[in-house]
Amino acid sequence: MQQGRVAGAPSSPRSAPPAAMDHQPKFFENLSGTGKAIGVLTSGGDAQGMNAAVRAVVRMGIYVKAKVYFVYEGYQGMVDGGDNIVEVSWESVSSILQVGGTVIGSARCKSFRTREGRLQAACNLVKRGITNLCVIGGDGSLTGANLFREEWSGLLEELAQKGKIDEEAVKKYAYLNIVGMVGSIDNDFCGTDMTIGTDSALHRIIEVVDAIMTTAQSHQRTFVLEVMGRHCGYLALVSALACGADWVFIPEYPPEEGWEDSMCVKLSENRARKKRLNIIIVAEGAIDCHNKPITSEKVKDLVVQRLGFDTRVTILGHVQRGGTPSAFDRILASRMGVEAVLALLEATPDTPACVVSLSGNQAVRLPLMECVQMTQEVQKAMDEGRFVEAVRLRGRSFENNLNTYKLLSQKKPDAELPKTNFNVAVLNVGAPAAGMNAAVRAAVRVGITEGHKMFAVIDGFEGFARGKIKEISWGDVGGWTGQGGSILGTKRTLPAKYLEKIADQMRTNNINALMVIGGFEAYLGLLELSAAREKYDEFCVPMVMVPATVSNNVPGSDFSIGADTALNTITDTCDRIKQSASGTKRRVFIIETMGGYCGYLANMGALAAGADAAYIFEEQFDIRELQANVEHLTEKMKTSIQRGLVLRNENCNENYTTDFIYQLYSEEGKGVFDCRKNVLGHMQQGGAPSPFDRNFGTKISAKAMQWISKKLKETYRKGKVFANTDDSVCLLGMRRRNLVFQPVAELKNETDFVHRIPMEQWWLKLRPLMKILAKYKTSYDVSDSGQLEHVAMHSPKEAETGAI
Repeated sequence: MQQGRVAGAPSSPRSAPPAAMDHQPKFFENLSGTGKAIGVLTSGGDAQGMNAAVRAVVRMGIYVKAKVYFVYEGYQGMVDGGDNIVEVSWESVSSILQVGGTVIGSARCKSFRTREGRLQAACNLVKRGITNLCVIGGDGSLTGANLFREEWSGLLEELAQKGKIDEEAVKKYAYLNIVGMVGSIDNDFCGTDMTIGTDSALHRIIEVVDAIMTTAQSHQRTFVLEVMGRHCGYLALVSALACGADWVFIPEYPPEEGWEDSMCVKLSENRARKKRLNIIIVAEGAIDCHNKPITSEKVKDLVVQRLGFDTRVTILGHVQRGGTPSAFDRILASRMGVEAVLALLEATPDTPACVVSLSGNQAVRLPLMECVQMTQEVQKAMDEGRFVEAVRLRGRSFENNLNTYKLLSQKKPDAELPKTNFNVAVLNVGAPAAGMNAAVRAAVRVGITEGHKMFAVIDGFEGFARGKIKEISWGDVGGWTGQGGSILGTKRTLPAKYLEKIADQMRTNNINALMVIGGFEAYLGLLELSAAREKYDEFCVPMVMVPATVSNNVPGSDFSIGADTALNTITDTCDRIKQSASGTKRRVFIIETMGGYCGYLANMGALAAGADAAYIFEEQFDIRELQANVEHLTEKMKTSIQRGLVLRNENCNENYTTDFIYQLYSEEGKGVFDCRKNVLGHMQQGGAPSPFDRNFGTKISAKAMQWISKKLKETYRKGKVFANTDDSVCLLGMRRRNLVFQPVAELKNETDFVHRIPMEQWWLKLRPLMKILAKYKTSYDVSDSGQLEHVAMHSPKEAETGAI
């Protein structure tokens, strides 16, 4: 999860992010690319989102007045030269954002591994004045780029001796700057939480798993799914977490001796509980504790021989590399591409080659070779059988995924479970959001593992007041992760008018803690319940909120469960609409998104879909800006890109409605372009949850339940739970790089209650990014960029307390 983003400048002072208040903003206008030439290439295996990165590099490069060149077919094209290295324009990267793979080609290149090959490559670059390279690929590609950089001056001298270049060129092009971006579906590169392509590959896997689940249930079948990951089990592990698989095999965590018996016992127990299907996920590089391969066929034969279950194998193969990139990958790649150009502009001869990376919600720069060395350390640890060390080296995100999967996948026998005698209630509040059910499942299962009795409240606070509450067991939440909407039912009703009835229900059912999964109403509800503690002792219990709303407008968290699914729905719809416009030409679409007063969906949807403008409440606009946008689109229609896309948040302005903007554009664009409008509506709340929302919902909810257990122990005195301090009513949110528990009372100062949005929103820093990529002049605050960090090793403890 998952979704990190780059630094930029808020356009509206009332919503300036915290970072912008701590320092004097530094704008990139001071960084000029005049006289510089940037080469961009994709190398190694392809990954969805590479094109978004290429597009961002080209457009940002041209924006800062640098020359930008495509290097076709990776390093092979660099060695061959000629038409493989071509200067490109702004329009060259139009319409590639939604295309999977890489439009500039990628090839494995043997000749680049030789000095002669690198000598020829250097010659081809120098002839075009290219001394800045942006390499998008895996660790092998990036290692090759670093070697090329180290040899550069020697290569130029050799070329001069052979008379292929003159001495002046040796001096003028003395240094080669390298910036890497990791494009790999395996997510096997240390130093970054997510590589470009991983989220899209998870989308492909989950689409297949969801489809297989329906057929498997019909026939009571067991399915063994083989996913990619020769050396890294990330795809297998996260897809197992996201679909609630019965068993998973990954290279970093081989099963213990006797796993065959354990797995068969678990599968037959699940069948005995009336579960009609079993899903087993195998990474292609899975091994046992003796380093022997565990193949999907071997697992299938075992299940058939031991249990006699009808078992099928599905090998996903290259399906995982294909298809359109997810919204997350497009935004990630766009951010990284812009950051890579900034890194090249700021590079000096002393700057080590860096890789643009993602840590939590922050884009960071890390020394390339430090990342490569740690990636190689993981493989070395696995080869030597140090598997615990291998998991730790993979990073805290991977370790967290593994710990959560272990916690949720297998129920301990009742005799082994602790008994706390605490009752914990879980409820959904507000509008439905995809991923809510995954959060409920995780809460219930972790609660049972911790020894509590779990209760489900139907229909939010209203249902609570009416006594719609029942005990819920481990098996009751099986198969919930992939379900959209809210199975428990959810209402927007706040608890204030039902306080006495809710207190009665809490007393009747002896509820000792509350977990509320929902949006802004859930936040308001917790504020109301904590304010009522003076009157009702029943509310003096630990309460925690997990943010779940498509609007992503909850204070205290950068992300909410459901927002990623809604963003993907918007992006997919925009892709289809753009495709329809490409046939008719000279057409502009006005699309209205949800979000209340929060412009997250409109802004990020515009970035992911490559829109020309996005109107949001947080950045006030007037008729002059609307006029400027129309003129911008009129100019665009004169180029080869004869279509436009404009997103509008539903409440961005009470007078400039979607109809008004549509009519204005129609009138002003007469004779140049025609207009269509589209209101996306409730389709943004529906659909199966995205892998990010399933994973985020599962992990954040598991962590919230562990906090409840801790608080219950702390506040249990003289036979009862009594918690009346501010820190016993918290919201668990993702802040920059970490998950943080924040008392809701403290979040009041960060909230605009009139418009139901946080006063400070991190994504506003990405507004200029969207404008730059749409060819608008704007200011871009790069204060958070530019610091080269080191790859941090973390302790096992950090995995428990830290990031997603």
